[in-house]
Amino acid sequence: MTELDPEDAKLVTLARSARARTRADQGAAVRDGDGRTYVAATVALPSLRLSALQLAVAMAVSSGAPGLEAAVVLGDDPADEAGEAAVRDIAPTAAILRANPDGAVI
Repeated sequence: MTELDPEDAKLVTLARSARARTRADQGAAVRDGDGRTYVAATVALPSLRLSALQLAVAMAVSSGAPGLEAAVVLGDDPADEAGEAAVRDIAPTAAILRANPDGAVI
């Protein structure tokens, strides 16, 4: 297994923390072009459903992020087509990592 860049490892840790804190299905973290991070967990309300990655991207965009460098989505099933599409909307070449709940990148 390849060792992660320290900044990407930080995203994994943040995503893992968000998921654990909220007991959500997924946690996610993104890093913008200025190095700021945005962390989110899945939202599953009767009137609103957002994946963790969708929410992290929305937080970055609403904060004026100048693009994204990397994203991590973490959970038992880290597949998230809608979240990955949101990342690609603003950062076509950003790295998107998927990780298991234990933080292992897959």
